[in-house]
Amino acid sequence: MRIYHFQLYVILALVFCSGYFFANAQTCPPNIDFETGTFNGWKCYIGTADTVNGTNVIDLSETAGPVFDRQTMYTANSGEGVDPYGGFPVNCPNGSGHSIRLGNNSAGTQAEGISYEFTIPKGQDIYSLIYHYAVVFQDPNHKEYQQPRLVIEITNVTDNKRIDCSSFTFIPYGSILPGFFESPNPGGETPVWCKGWSAVSVNLDGNAGKTIRLFFKTADCTFKKHFGYAYIDVNSECSSNFVGSTYCKDDTAVNLTAPFGYQNYTWYNNTFTKVLGTQQTITFQPPPAPGSTFAVTVVPYNGYGCVDTLYARLEDSLSIKAYAGRDTLSCNRNPVPIGGNSKPGLVYTWSPTEGLSDPHSSNPLAGPDATTSYILKTNHDGGGCINYDTVIVTASVIDSSLRLTGDAMFCSDSGDSAVLHVTPTKNIQWYNEKGFLNGANRPNYRVSETGSYYALLVNNEGCSLATRNQDVVIDNPTPGISYPVEYAVINLPFNLNARKFGKEALWSPGTFLNTRTSYSPVFNGPSEQLYTIQIKTLGGCITVDTQLVKTVEKADILVPTAFSPNGDGINDILRPVLFGIKQLNYFRIYNRIGQQLYETTTARLGWNGTFKGIPQLSQVIVWIAEGIGSDNKIYTRKGTSLLIR
Repeated sequence: MRIYHFQLYVILALVFCSGYFFANAQTCPPNIDFETGTFNGWKCYIGTADTVNGTNVIDLSETAGPVFDRQTMYTANSGEGVDPYGGFPVNCPNGSGHSIRLGNNSAGTQAEGISYEFTIPKGQDIYSLIYHYAVVFQDPNHKEYQQPRLVIEITNVTDNKRIDCSSFTFIPYGSILPGFFESPNPGGETPVWCKGWSAVSVNLDGNAGKTIRLFFKTADCTFKKHFGYAYIDVNSECSSNFVGSTYCKDDTAVNLTAPFGYQNYTWYNNTFTKVLGTQQTITFQPPPAPGSTFAVTVVPYNGYGCVDTLYARLEDSLSIKAYAGRDTLSCNRNPVPIGGNSKPGLVYTWSPTEGLSDPHSSNPLAGPDATTSYILKTNHDGGGCINYDTVIVTASVIDSSLRLTGDAMFCSDSGDSAVLHVTPTKNIQWYNEKGFLNGANRPNYRVSETGSYYALLVNNEGCSLATRNQDVVIDNPTPGISYPVEYAVINLPFNLNARKFGKEALWSPGTFLNTRTSYSPVFNGPSEQLYTIQIKTLGGCITVDTQLVKTVEKADILVPTAFSPNGDGINDILRPVLFGIKQLNYFRIYNRIGQQLYETTTARLGWNGTFKGIPQLSQVIVWIAEGIGSDNKIYTRKGTSLLIR
């Protein structure tokens, strides 16, 4: 049995989990724990998985940094939650500030890697690390060398020697691996196997001055259809003790906690003559005498690591300093973080509790309604070493109300207006959907064109907030026109049509009409009638059109015998004249060789004498028209007209 002094704890939780509280911390490799929230010091790789002569080959190339969705950073207390397949937390349960995911659940023969190298200090002949891993992969039951996988390699680079007791390859292959379980939420027919946080000890004794490399690789199956991924986080707090081994003089109890993630724990007294407990944490109440030593034998999950015995020497030298964080600003009640990273074995209590996400967290989010001084009480879980710290959260709230004077919709010739107002503050900038409005930085803004408007407000504390959007519609009046004369058969119903714009139409007078308030009323009368059509828009603009309806004895279709499309505004268009025709089925024009030059079903359009944009020469054209009369009979007419240039 070896005594581990824990000069280095590397908690790998594919994830490497951080969060042990240590006294007398020593220098460790920078950012091996990802606690800067970056990948500094780590090498990242992406590549592919393939099979060559019945062997799985992971081909990786180093990248300039993490690749989106291939090396993914997670932050504690950010709400990422649990893995969707395994149900275990994506951040290490030990209280790590940051963890990463290696790989993803998108298949495609993707492979990923991440590595870190460090050198054990010279003279440090007793040196050990512990890593944790968690794994998720599909089991498509391919051949073994085609399956998704996780590869963990711990290497003595100096001697080019793999540390076999701590290096593994996980491959799903038709049966549950030790420590794995099948996901209840596979998301399809293919089983998904998961392994929660587990630990492995690495004995590096006698390697002082040598370089060690941690290398973790994940790979999909080689058929592009099934995924494999894992999580990683590293703890870089190096010391001579683990959680609870250093306690307070005024503690009434000591909770001694072994490293997280092993399958079994057995605690002994220092002579191994008595078993004291079989859980990860053992409690002594009252605390043992300073200098007492206890041993714990840790057993990794079957087949993944070696059994080790770790020792803890208890000392009553712990001191605690509460850290409430720096004074900060909360804008518009948006929560801001206060406090710092939690340390296992410590208890946190905040007061007052109003505006806090969790008054018992080391780093809650604070969003108070008013400026508040928060007091943090920190003590050891044995009750001793009580300490206090205070942080002030300044609450700054911007009045973002937007008021409108005038109308949100009006006609440009009505004399109405729309003026937007905000409460005065340090900086104001008005915007519409086109972007910022140059020079529009006063509390009041007069709208001059249709659009959606808002203001961005900044106060003296530097908080910013946008108002709601206000839509303003400014209509411009449309000139009135006279519609072509319509010919209706005496005392037979005939549809009339106004232009389709605005929100309502009113026909005057209502003589011979079935309704005055439709865009398409029905005329039925014995004599001609002149109508005015008043069309009103949403903004209140009014347009007045006119429609003359003449009556005829019977339905017919006539076409002028000649037209001159020279652009002088006189007889430029050849169109059919409909007498009592309620629907034009077609109006077609052909040249002398039978080529169709034009077709329409709308009588008001007509032909302008061009074909494919090219003006046609003077010639005799043939036309044919068909329509449905007011009497519901079909009328077909044909004839010739002269195009004059």
